[in-house]
Amino acid sequence: MSWPEEHGGRGLGPVETLVVEEEFARAGLRRPQLGMGETLLAPALLAHGSEDQKRRFLPRILSGEDTWCQGFSEPETGSDLASLRTSGTVDGDELRINGDKIWTSHGGQANMMFLLCRTDRDAPRHQGISFVLVPMTDNGIDVDPIRMASGDRGFAQERITDARAPLSNVVGGLGNGWAVAMTTLGAERAGKAATQYVGYRHELDVLAERLDKNGRLGDVIVRQRLAELVVEVELMRAVGSVIGARVAEGETVDKLLAIDKVNWSEYHCVFGSTALELLGASALTRPDGDGYQLDSLQRVFLESRGRRIARGSNQIQRNIIGERILDLPR
Repeated sequence: MSWPEEHGGRGLGPVETLVVEEEFARAGLRRPQLGMGETLLAPALLAHGSEDQKRRFLPRILSGEDTWCQGFSEPETGSDLASLRTSGTVDGDELRINGDKIWTSHGGQANMMFLLCRTDRDAPRHQGISFVLVPMTDNGIDVDPIRMASGDRGFAQERITDARAPLSNVVGGLGNGWAVAMTTLGAERAGKAATQYVGYRHELDVLAERLDKNGRLGDVIVRQRLAELVVEVELMRAVGSVIGARVAEGETVDKLLAIDKVNWSEYHCVFGSTALELLGASALTRPDGDGYQLDSLQRVFLESRGRRIARGSNQIQRNIIGERILDLPR
């Protein structure tokens, strides 16, 4: 919805996009999205891509011909993205890529990956990194799904051996990938900040409905706990509105996003624990069915723990808050 009209979008701003998200939520539906191609790669292409790259890749996102995943995280590098080890070697008019990626959302379903690799090992840490668009099919990329605590296999690890990508698939030019990656991460965090409360409010409604069905909604203590969760969600809504407005005005909101990241991820853990606690014994049984069945609130409880790491670990975000907002020493 936020893409420029000349590239097939609606040209909507953050506030207009939020209105659409709210209306879908009120109807009990998820807004259709085109995955990471729409939400993460497209902002980077629109900001840093050549006209040829926009012409080649944006229509294939809209048509569904390409499904994308993000190859940033690597084994043993933790949250220090600049310490990546995957290498990209110029070979004629191509890059030859070798390395490993991990925690790749939807890596098992994607046919394309936008990844970071180091193309100049003599450059400073945040330089010499390139942002490359790499085909995954029959291209030296072995994908191993990772099973999560919830039973899902939404993550994957990739072992990359001599994968090839034309130099024309390098976004922003060789060695300039850090700036492109920051655009991608900024789009991910800012986009979620303005709209994520919609999902959290829906989870609250699900919890209240189940408590009502169990005859527990009249309990004063239960209602007090729910009220505390409602306040937290409404605070996230207010902060998200501020972030959305500032993004619309072209401001850099990295500091606000660090605070927001800590707030929503810690809230989600509290919500997951509180939901199962209030539901009582019924939360300990799994629905009937084959496989590893979970209801939606059990899934929240298990998956919310990883939210403290996703989109930048909370330890790193607290460092950012301490150093860049509170002016504390490193």
